[in-house]
Amino acid sequence: MILAVLHAKGGVGKTTLALHIAAGFATQSGQSARVLVVDADPQGSARDWAAARTQAPLFPVIGLDRPTLHRELPALARDYTHTIIDGPPRVAALTRSALVVANLVLIPVQPSPYDVWACAEMVTLVKEATALTENLKAVFMVNRKIAQTAIGREVREALAQYALPVLRTTIAQRVAFAEAAATGRTVLETEPHGRAAQEITALVHEILEEYA
Repeated sequence: MILAVLHAKGGVGKTTLALHIAAGFATQSGQSARVLVVDADPQGSARDWAAARTQAPLFPVIGLDRPTLHRELPALARDYTHTIIDGPPRVAALTRSALVVANLVLIPVQPSPYDVWACAEMVTLVKEATALTENLKAVFMVNRKIAQTAIGREVREALAQYALPVLRTTIAQRVAFAEAAATGRTVLETEPHGRAAQEITALVHEILEEYA
């Protein structure tokens, strides 16, 4: 599986999701799981996260932030069961390249009208890529939801206009994610029984059950 975490808008939590999904695949898919994270963001946040880590790596993180991604990645991904692409913060040739090579595109959406409106451009790109890649699937997921508010439900209703499925699992805005990132770890390691880890576990299970 090649899963790309993409959005036309920056600041929606792509890197955090990409790294946590990769960690979930690495720890929940059995000993046969071989996971690769591809940092396709020129800002290099996933690479910074890996550099901050002092523990043994859960998975390798490589930089491939160039529009030839779709030509270079297949040969690299052959050695892995799961490849996660952390996409760039805006629509560019890099985004299109990731769409061409991915099997599944995860589009994180914060519960905000601005984020919902920004999805229109991403949906258009997905439709264009589908014409080139018949097996491409794309899904929305609500990310950085404010706990105990109705806005998470409201954003799901707003996304219905785009005719792409929305994952059942939502991820809340939690300090635990930032605290884990500071040391190059994930909440699955720092707070394995916490709510953040439970949400990531549910997200990974849903992806594996519905799209693997």
